[in-house]
Amino acid sequence: MKLDSKDKQILSILQEEGRLPVAELANRLNLSDTPCLRRIKKLEQAGFIQGYSARLDPKSLALDVIVYAFVRLTENSAVYGEQFEQEMSRLPQVQECSVITGAHDYLLKIVAHDLLEYAGFVKHSLGGLKCIASIESTVVLKQTFSRHQLPVV
Repeated sequence: MKLDSKDKQILSILQEEGRLPVAELANRLNLSDTPCLRRIKKLEQAGFIQGYSARLDPKSLALDVIVYAFVRLTENSAVYGEQFEQEMSRLPQVQECSVITGAHDYLLKIVAHDLLEYAGFVKHSLGGLKCIASIESTVVLKQTFSRHQLPVV
C-alpha cells in the first residue's frame, strides 16, 4: 500500500492521540467521517496501525530503574536464539529485545523498581538460562526523553 499525504497525516495524528474520535480526525483533515474511517481501516489492515494502547508513566508505577543489558549466548545457533527470545518475551520486565552485531548477541531494555530488584532479576530470571554466556549491564542515570512516535515522512 502506498501512503498519500492524508494517510501520513492520519498516522501522525493517531500516534499522538489514539483515542481521537473519527469525526474530529476527519474534521482536522478536511474529510468526511466515512472516507476517514475507510482510510483508518485500510491502514490497520495493511499493518501500518498495529493496535491502540495506553502509554503508562514508569515513574508513577515506581519503575525507577532502566537498564540496558548486553547478552552473549553460549552458542550462536538458531535453537539457542529461539529459546532465548521466547524466554525474554515471557518476562514483563524486558521491554525490548534486539538482535545486535558486535561482541554481544542481544540488547535488552529492562525496567525495575530499584537496583536490588534488578540484581534479583539477573540472578533468578536471566541467570537460570543455560543459553546465556554473559550479561553486561548499563544502568541509565537519567533519561532525557523517550519517543514513542515514529517519524512519518
